[in-house]
Amino acid sequence: MHSENIKNQPKIVVLGSCSVDFTTYCPRLPVPGETLHGTKFTTSYGGKGANQCVAAAKLGGNTYMICRVGDDQWGKQYKEYLKNLGVNVSHTYLTQDVTTGIAQISVAENGENQIVIVAGANNFLTKSDVDLAKDLIRDADLIISQLETPFETTLEAFKLNNGIKLLNAAPARTDIGAILPYCTILCVNEPEASLIVNFKVEMSNVTDALKKILEFGCDTVIITMGEKGAVYSTKNKSDCVHVFCDKVKPKDTTGAGDAFVGALAKFLTDDKNQPLHQIVGAACEVATLSVTKEGTQTSYPDDFSYYAKKYDYTIL
Repeated sequence: MHSENIKNQPKIVVLGSCSVDFTTYCPRLPVPGETLHGTKFTTSYGGKGANQCVAAAKLGGNTYMICRVGDDQWGKQYKEYLKNLGVNVSHTYLTQDVTTGIAQISVAENGENQIVIVAGANNFLTKSDVDLAKDLIRDADLIISQLETPFETTLEAFKLNNGIKLLNAAPARTDIGAILPYCTILCVNEPEASLIVNFKVEMSNVTDALKKILEFGCDTVIITMGEKGAVYSTKNKSDCVHVFCDKVKPKDTTGAGDAFVGALAKFLTDDKNQPLHQIVGAACEVATLSVTKEGTQTSYPDDFSYYAKKYDYTIL
């Protein structure tokens, strides 16, 4: 249950996916048709929506999860697990005769991964669920969503919310133009940005990509760039800002982007007077910490403070 001090904090509502991760660790990723011997197998909780919610919750955020899981053992266990982490699960629904979403993940020794997802109950998150949670969504200080659940459901929620609307446009797709004018912040990685702008995004042309995406109507665009940090720009300023992060030897990069988004949400609602480069830098650090440990949600830090730190950045 939320403690009183958590309840009094800004509301972070996550509308999105819950999945169970079946992860195999192997020396390298297999090529098509190849069978490899792995070194370890784990079962854990995942899904981009829940990952981001847990990342924010572990940092002390007042989080609410709007999602659908199956009425199988995994769905019931997942709901209880989220509740024990302090996430409000009053709008986490068990879906009859449907399996909980799953992700099949392979992780190589160098930290690279391959992921196949089966959406299951995530496909059943509808506008009706948004209507049931409309008061919560409308009053949320910040709402996060992704693209692992039906697009029209996310669009409906973003139209309702009066706070910060943070869209992580992942997995990548091109038909998201209708929601971009409702986005306070759009967060994408390089491949996702590339699909939106129709050219390969890299550091040499990232400013062009940011400017082009801003033309679609969102207020701020952040492109995460792995060990190179993140680059962002806002529609009211011409500057593109590159925020750096520490380089580490990764053990498992799975869920690092979700760690960034969840941390970003928490820090955006912490102190609105913090400059954006500080908030982005802190979110980069949380993501960096996560890749130094195996696992997804288990790798997210729960003891982190960035207020005394100064993150390096440059204007591009």
